[in-house]
Amino acid sequence: MLLLMIQVRVLAFGVLKDSLGAGPLRVELPEGAAVADLLAGLRESYPTAMLRGIAVSVNAVYATATHVLRDGDEVGLLPPVSGGHATRMLDPLDQSGEEPKSNTALTREPIDADKLVAASKHGKDGAVVVFDGIVRDNSRGRRTLHLDYEAYEEMALKQMNELAAQARERYGIRQVTIIHRLGRLLVGETSVLIVVASAHRAQAFDACRWLIDTLKKSVPIWKKETFVDGAVWADGEPFPEGMGIEATDAH
Repeated sequence: MLLLMIQVRVLAFGVLKDSLGAGPLRVELPEGAAVADLLAGLRESYPTAMLRGIAVSVNAVYATATHVLRDGDEVGLLPPVSGGHATRMLDPLDQSGEEPKSNTALTREPIDADKLVAASKHGKDGAVVVFDGIVRDNSRGRRTLHLDYEAYEEMALKQMNELAAQARERYGIRQVTIIHRLGRLLVGETSVLIVVASAHRAQAFDACRWLIDTLKKSVPIWKKETFVDGAVWADGEPFPEGMGIEATDAH
């Protein structure tokens, strides 16, 4: 009987690019193959690749080990996240003249924190809470020269939009801004800015803390740190339960 084959496009990110390469891989699999089958094959072809504890996406959506692949699927191999083109930031007012409930973006331009914080304020608000993540000059006792951030951009922006919507529903806040910088950043520059506007301070504080903690675990953005004596991909936090592919799941 003729064995039917499918072909998937595999994208590696973060530290996995060191072993799998920066360009996309074209992988052929038998029809009906699942994510676990793909990972098993990659382990044979690339024995040095660190494929344990990663997450996998299919067409920019997190997938399980049992997810059945189809011809033409785009598969992302996502190492734990550290905590193209720029995506346009929203204007303070949308075309209807109303303030947007969320403002999420990836950008390679410097983030103007003061302007974004000012744009988030409204007469309905009693509090605006800000997390401004900046590049520090050292890490683990080593002097930092610069950081390089990369993302699975389509998926990252989708995840950021979902986080903003979840925060509004979960904490009853009015507006959320999440802006993350990509590319090379120097010491003192803003890497991620989160602004939460709310009628009450308690909800704003809680939402802002939840947003940055969750973003660092689930949004596919990676950080490479360059020191005076070398460079390394930053260790990411483990994926939330149910998101990562366990070794037992992947054969």
